[in-house]
Amino acid sequence: MPSAAPPFLIIGNPGNRRVTLFQEALVRAGLPPALVVAWETVARAPDVLLELPDTERLVRIDAAGEDAAVERAFLLRGHADALGTGCDTVTPEALDALPDEHGRVLCPRQHHLGFLRVLEDLSARFALRPRWRVLSSPGAIADLFDKRITSRRYAGLGIPVPPFLDVAPGATPEALRQALREAGFREAFVKLSCGSSASCLAVYRPGRAEGTVGSLITSLHRGATGWFNSLKVRRVTDAREVDAVLAFLLREGSQVEESRPKARLGGDVFDCRVLAVRGEPAFTVVRQSRLPITNLHLGGYRGDLDAFHAAVPPREQEAAMESCRAVARAHDCLHVGIDLMFEDFFHGHRVLEANAFGDLLPGLMRDGLSVYDWEIREALR
Repeated sequence: MPSAAPPFLIIGNPGNRRVTLFQEALVRAGLPPALVVAWETVARAPDVLLELPDTERLVRIDAAGEDAAVERAFLLRGHADALGTGCDTVTPEALDALPDEHGRVLCPRQHHLGFLRVLEDLSARFALRPRWRVLSSPGAIADLFDKRITSRRYAGLGIPVPPFLDVAPGATPEALRQALREAGFREAFVKLSCGSSASCLAVYRPGRAEGTVGSLITSLHRGATGWFNSLKVRRVTDAREVDAVLAFLLREGSQVEESRPKARLGGDVFDCRVLAVRGEPAFTVVRQSRLPITNLHLGGYRGDLDAFHAAVPPREQEAAMESCRAVARAHDCLHVGIDLMFEDFFHGHRVLEANAFGDLLPGLMRDGLSVYDWEIREALR
């Protein structure tokens, strides 16, 4: 790497494995460690960025999750915007009194609205630092955190996506069932539109007949103090609990899309996480499962990449990679993590969603480079 490479600035959570792994990659590249500004600091006092000089700098915005203090800061910032939207809210006073509960899903729409406010703060400060090169723009990150925006954008660009429904925030479970029946969806993903890592989603199969509720698969469960995400996916058949899960997801704002049959490898269904860097597919992880939810932390497992290449017809592979390129071009980001599925028997493909922070793929190598090694090289080109 050139010795005159501009230094990196990371907006992230100090001590988080994302930050430490990226710092290790900088060392391997012969570059100085990045300056890290904590998300909590940015959320509460964004002008701290203006204390840094307007000298050449590469700015990496990393994920803000896995930090209770940051979650509370975002909830605080989002409270005013959440009032009157119909979503769950928590007041600043009540927030101060809440204990930390691992896995608790606390007012996700309010949290998201606070995150958007912080991203707006970042955009405003970056405008005052024109010599900084921001690798993923705050506006692009905001778009990538709304599945309703991205699926409609991709569909408008001609990128294959699962068929989706426009469901108003706060719609009732019965209204959802009626819409699904009218659309002919036998099974649908009901996803929190601002969620990630398969948190807050249900794979819902409505009853065929009027008045029947049906069943769903979800990682959500209800505890004594509210909703929690579990690492165990469960099937729910009790009508009241089915409707409670759906009502919560709809109240917080959901992306509703048809669950299409996925292709199989070795008997299990699979999809892929494709990481595009500078617009080009660079890394692929095959995710397999016996369930339609393939996330690795929810019982999925990494499939064999050679088996994937052997099974997928070359024409289908190239068409899918071209869709990933089109997704990457649609966002002002150095890297985009793209969730991609192939239809049953490899009759086509669909882009399921895309992720602004989808590059935590430890152990993955290409040409002797890790994911972060690769990103650093491409950022400096």
